[in-house]
Amino acid sequence: MRETALDALGVQGDRRWMVVDAESGRFLTQRLLAQMTQLQARWLGSTHLQLSAPGMAELQVAVPDEQAPLRGVTIWRDSLQVADAGDQAAQWLSQFLGRACRLVQVSEPRARQVDTAYAEVGNKVAFADGFPLLLIGQASLDDLSARVGRSLPMLRFRPNLVVSGSEPYAEDSWKRIRIGELEFRVVKGCSRCIMTTLDPQTGERSADREPLSTLKTYRERDGEVYFGQNLIACDKGHLRLDMPVQVLE
Repeated sequence: MRETALDALGVQGDRRWMVVDAESGRFLTQRLLAQMTQLQARWLGSTHLQLSAPGMAELQVAVPDEQAPLRGVTIWRDSLQVADAGDQAAQWLSQFLGRACRLVQVSEPRARQVDTAYAEVGNKVAFADGFPLLLIGQASLDDLSARVGRSLPMLRFRPNLVVSGSEPYAEDSWKRIRIGELEFRVVKGCSRCIMTTLDPQTGERSADREPLSTLKTYRERDGEVYFGQNLIACDKGHLRLDMPVQVLE
């Protein structure tokens, strides 16, 4: 995909679906279930999500409509009511993950408020940890890979914006940027966790705890390890590969 739309929750279709425990409604991630790295979720426009996984037949899941039943879910400290994606998706995921779970989807009206310590009232986020957009400079990843001693894929850090042509960690000092005609506020460094040590292709955890071990040697501050920057979009519109990036502040 070379072009995508940006809406009030970030990249259209991104982080809008979540797997939750069937009984408690609490979110499930690769931190607990490493086999989730083997799940592939492909957004098929505005109507369906396509799920695939090793040993499983592909499944297309329709975006729940306004009549879909709501399910109470919890993600970190936030509790909210969102649409359940139905029994077929739940059975498919439960079979693959080996535990009872449900698939849920969030629409803009039901999305969470971004932490007002960093955002304005009305700024929303779907099922991302805390912010709708995450940016990493390619040069920052290249520098980290050199320090670790092996090439690391960008997928390991799950950004939805990657900038090339800047100096390593230049994004740390940015406050406002423009990509094409769209403006963004750079609001907070992204603190990293054990997820970075999971191979995104196999789900295996690095025996040497890399790249987190190396990051701790030079990117730790106040007990947290930072890599990448969280952003909030000031506009809606379209993004394309190779759009120019301008640092405004």
